[in-house]
Amino acid sequence: MAAELSAIEIKRLAHPGTGRNVTYPVGGVSGLLIQIVPSGAKSWILRTMVAGKRREIGLGGFPDVTLGQARDRAREAKDLIRQGIDPVEHRKAARAALVAHQKRGLTFADAVDRYLTAKLDEFSNEKHRKQWRATLDAYAGPEIGNMLVSDIAVQDVQRALEPIWSTKTETASRLRGRIESVMAWATVAGHRSGDNPARWRGNLDAILPKPGRVAKSGNHPALSLAHAPAWFAELRKRDGTAARALEFLTLTAARSGEVRGATWDELDLDEKIWTIPAARMKADREHRVPLTDATIAIVEALPRLEGSPYLFAAPRGGALSDMSIGAVMRRMQEAEEKAGNKGWLDPRSGRPAVPHGLRSTFRDWAAERTDYPREMAELALAHTVGSEVERAYRRGDMVEKRREMMEKWGEFLNCPQK
Repeated sequence: MAAELSAIEIKRLAHPGTGRNVTYPVGGVSGLLIQIVPSGAKSWILRTMVAGKRREIGLGGFPDVTLGQARDRAREAKDLIRQGIDPVEHRKAARAALVAHQKRGLTFADAVDRYLTAKLDEFSNEKHRKQWRATLDAYAGPEIGNMLVSDIAVQDVQRALEPIWSTKTETASRLRGRIESVMAWATVAGHRSGDNPARWRGNLDAILPKPGRVAKSGNHPALSLAHAPAWFAELRKRDGTAARALEFLTLTAARSGEVRGATWDELDLDEKIWTIPAARMKADREHRVPLTDATIAIVEALPRLEGSPYLFAAPRGGALSDMSIGAVMRRMQEAEEKAGNKGWLDPRSGRPAVPHGLRSTFRDWAAERTDYPREMAELALAHTVGSEVERAYRRGDMVEKRREMMEKWGEFLNCPQK
């Protein structure tokens, strides 16, 4: 066997400057060589016999593969040969298995991307496609977005659905169907096998109550007017971007998605107007929101995250998830219950209030505590008001009159009830 070279000696070896590649025995393992090409690059080679034939097996380049690692690889290769296994074919098989695993190893978030691309023609419009994705990103993403579709089980889908199953039943039911569609695509595409974990009949119906028995469509638990000021006072004591987003949502009576998606360029602080483009509105119409002194104070106190367009940016710069805002209300409710109180419950259903229910609280306030016209409150909520003919003749959106109403709403919320 050749004398064992040291790492320093290997480093000092050089090509003679003429001829083709040259090799030097390394020692330590019979047949282990260091090969040097005319350019000076070095690599490890094991020269040995495989099934009666002389073979040269590459073991990697130097210095990425050290002398010690080269000797270990050479010994491993010789062990395989003694077992009747061709090291080269063994390596090819391992690489093929890895590639196959990576093809199967598709995350749910990537599956959503590929499903939407494949089914693009079936969506009636771009807004529908965005809504489809937004639901999955907001509710399924935090729980199963980074999971491999091959690993997702019934319990994982249940974990994504349960937080909104009782409070946003219609959305939750729609979410379940969309998860089921993505998982069905993943199965047919060969990324997973077995039953669909998001299937309802004979599956999730065994662990979740039927949607029709939980809540009627649109019946979001709301704060009572009597409790609204006390709740708002507790909210203002809480820190964090989600708490400020919920405060802004309350004062503007806007939808959660409208607030979470709000960008700095939608604001005109000089004119005190927040203009939400039609693409982000449920009714597909631009909506102008008058900003009060209280809402402007919230905006001016917000940190502006570099590179993010959002007012209420998540830590990584994206928009806040709907769950983030809802979590603030849940924590407030839990704090009340720990203190021995009933908390912030809907007076009709007895269920804990949720962010979307705050719009109902505002509507109740406008109807029961003020003389503002009904249509003004409906416009503030971005609801469609009047017939098509009436809307054609009414060009304005009463934005300045609504500003006064929203100031009064803010005063009500900030005035403790006696």
